[in-house]
Amino acid sequence: MPTRPAADTVVVRPGEPAEAAEIAWLAATTFPLACPPGTAVDEMARHIAMHLTPGAFARWARSADHALLVAARGGELVGYALLHLGTPDGVEEAHVVAAATRGDGTSVELSKIYAHPLALGSGTSSELMRGAIAAAAELSAAHGHSAPLPLWLGTNGQNLRAQAFYRKHGFVVVGTRTYDVGGHTHDDVVMLRRP
Repeated sequence: MPTRPAADTVVVRPGEPAEAAEIAWLAATTFPLACPPGTAVDEMARHIAMHLTPGAFARWARSADHALLVAARGGELVGYALLHLGTPDGVEEAHVVAAATRGDGTSVELSKIYAHPLALGSGTSSELMRGAIAAAAELSAAHGHSAPLPLWLGTNGQNLRAQAFYRKHGFVVVGTRTYDVGGHTHDDVVMLRRP
């Protein structure tokens, strides 16, 4: 008979369309943590309202080109990650990823990975990252690639804590890009993890 995970165990699993509103709430809670100091609250709110909606999360949960993961503890969502297979949308990151991989830039983007502030330091982020790395390999295989594609992400250049976390999981800085939040551009570093 299978055993149930302990209440304090983090379980990483695919997010479901029916959970879209809960994931969007988690996204709204965690997005400000990644913004550079001094980012205006109205800019963050506008970005959340435009890009991190329940409808968007429901679409990503159904998409064959995305992997939406959630981290749950005792039935409560405490983190999420979103991956996208393809070529980077932005010109800057497309160039950086293509140059770093010496290919056409086809890769998996770790678009989002966040843990609830109360879950920070609990191991949730590391469990989520392990799940994201596995999901990137699964996305690659599902699209006919015989080997996992490179995994890349962009993070704010001032967010040294996030960069240290990503380095711990095998990512290295390969370039820069600008990222728009509420009509204001911010400087990001582009980090890549080779399979």
